[in-house]
Amino acid sequence: MRPWPAIVAAAVCLAVVIPVARHFASAEDSPLRAARAASAKGKSGPSQDPAMLQGIQFERLGLGRTEVTAPGPEGRLARLTVDPNLQRGTLRLFHDHGIPDGAMVLMELDTGRVLVYATQQSKGPPKDMCADASAPAASVFKIVTASALVEQAGLGPETRQCYHGGTDRLDSGDLVDNPQKDKWCATLSEAMGRSLNTVFARLAARNLDGPKLEATAGALGFGFPFQLDAPVEPSRITIPEGELGFARTAAGFWNTTLSPIHAAMLASAIAKDGNMIRPVLVQSVTDAKGTVYKAPSGAQVIRKTVRPQTAAAVREMMEATVATGTGYKAFHDASGKPFLPGIRVAGKTGTLTRASTQQYYTWFVGFAPSTEPKVAIASLVVNKPKWRTRANVLARDVLRMYFAAKSAPGVTRPF
Repeated sequence: MRPWPAIVAAAVCLAVVIPVARHFASAEDSPLRAARAASAKGKSGPSQDPAMLQGIQFERLGLGRTEVTAPGPEGRLARLTVDPNLQRGTLRLFHDHGIPDGAMVLMELDTGRVLVYATQQSKGPPKDMCADASAPAASVFKIVTASALVEQAGLGPETRQCYHGGTDRLDSGDLVDNPQKDKWCATLSEAMGRSLNTVFARLAARNLDGPKLEATAGALGFGFPFQLDAPVEPSRITIPEGELGFARTAAGFWNTTLSPIHAAMLASAIAKDGNMIRPVLVQSVTDAKGTVYKAPSGAQVIRKTVRPQTAAAVREMMEATVATGTGYKAFHDASGKPFLPGIRVAGKTGTLTRASTQQYYTWFVGFAPSTEPKVAIASLVVNKPKWRTRANVLARDVLRMYFAAKSAPGVTRPF
């Protein structure tokens, strides 16, 4: 996705905020209710009461040799699930690339353990950017649109659409089939891989509407106040009135925001057949009397999102991003050799400019291996105004660190 500064004011004026996902509250709250019930029954051992997590300062992480911690009120100390070596390596990547602002989340899918939870800030008071939802979702939102096209309209990876225009902007003429101008055609998989705005805009305008797109976005967590270990700002969606505003939203031109932790959860839902995995960030909390909180064991499904068949179709589309699309150069060297040999990566890139503040957002959201997913990743880089690097480069190197530590054949660390 490339800059589209001209529509921001109009979109704000026309936007109608769409309420989302109220009916999913019971599914998301059930693990918390179970934890409170167990505590109320007086089970022995540390509590699993989420109240013990309140006030922990996740914006002030302590990185030690063998553990990562966060301070809490009344002398409490949270020990995190974060891997200190992966965290240290991620912070080095931020430094070496001169990243002004960014965030990285790496989540283990079999357990929900968050292995990397890193924030980079150039100025201002410390902020947990992993939980902040002020960044535009950009073309990462195409994951939602693709899910809606499969789930709500019955389309698939091989659905074909001819197109013209839409590289840097979308106009009403780009939504109209025109055999004289439509010189290119692409499948939905190819459109995902190459982030073809016009293909997504046309297919959405023809096969979806506001309520249908809103329903899928809500199922995938947009607008929902997740109760996680860290306080998380809800990702947002507003759908402007009119076909053009709707099509622009579906293609990823503004009107949606996303936090990195939610982005990793979004990837987990596609990776795990529609089952969104709850991130586990806090392993335990101690105070002067001992351990007062211990995380539940095993991965928890925080909600069912889309049908397994839908997730499988979108997973196939996301593989095209790294195999042949916008992520190819980052994940392959100049000779075409992959940096992660034998490991298929599924992902989605996103790029969008906020001209008013000269902030240039880039995303990479995905999971690996796509055939048997082990980790989900969300990488956000905010360049301003000078470009340093893209989020997919950092995501690649974090995945290299992870798989090299697992002794994956042919995978080397970035340093």
